[in-house]
Amino acid sequence: MTGTESAAAGGPVRQQLPEGPTVWCTNGPAAVAMWREMQPPGAYHRAAGRLRAGDTLLDIGANVGLMSVHCARACPGVRVVAAEPAPDLHACLRRNLADHAAPGWQAECAAVSDRPGLLRFTYYPDAPGNSGLYADPRADDEITLAFLRNSGVDAEDAEELVEGLHEGVEFTVPAVTASDLVRRHGIERVDLLKVDVERAELDVLLGLEEAHWSLVRAVVAEVHDEDGRLAAVLRLLHAHGFTVDVRQEPLLKGTALYDVEAERAV
Repeated sequence: MTGTESAAAGGPVRQQLPEGPTVWCTNGPAAVAMWREMQPPGAYHRAAGRLRAGDTLLDIGANVGLMSVHCARACPGVRVVAAEPAPDLHACLRRNLADHAAPGWQAECAAVSDRPGLLRFTYYPDAPGNSGLYADPRADDEITLAFLRNSGVDAEDAEELVEGLHEGVEFTVPAVTASDLVRRHGIERVDLLKVDVERAELDVLLGLEEAHWSLVRAVVAEVHDEDGRLAAVLRLLHAHGFTVDVRQEPLLKGTALYDVEAERAV
């Protein structure tokens, strides 16, 4: 199957990914763009390449599960525990894990934060990967514009492409902490903690209790460096004994987006 096939009007679609599998998603072009983030030489690709059979991936902000799928393909036998708060994305996540992940996967329909409860979440139907607890349509427009300009898109065309892209729908979602997930799913070791939560990355890390930091071998996170968030994330990782590498993809030059990769011996 090639291209995008609609399963039902307004429902999930099947998307053939470039040099990859066919997956369920809510937006075919957005899924293709996210899949390209998993390819070399990016941070997600490097992190997936360090996994070993029997390792556990804790995928926070899983969206439709493309990082989980990528890790399962890179290292068959990886255990996946994933969390995604948007119901439409979560439904696709479950289908994709059923199709591509090793048996025993788990997927929660919840946001991950520094405390449990109920939180307001903004979902962008046309840009699902930018949805989040701290959605900022104007800032998200600017990030996308910079990405398009860095990709060689004419400024006027970029403005047209971004128009209406970040019109969101707000709803309330349940929130859990990373430590809640560790306990609930009996996780004995987190070989890779992946965090892609659109400005909530520090909240995710703060929700990992001291007793559970020792379980974490590696972290890969997309961090929005706003209000000192990147420095706070680095301090937290260094305090727990991680060696940290920070990079910015060339196509994101001029934005506040950085990839953080952290590892330590456990």
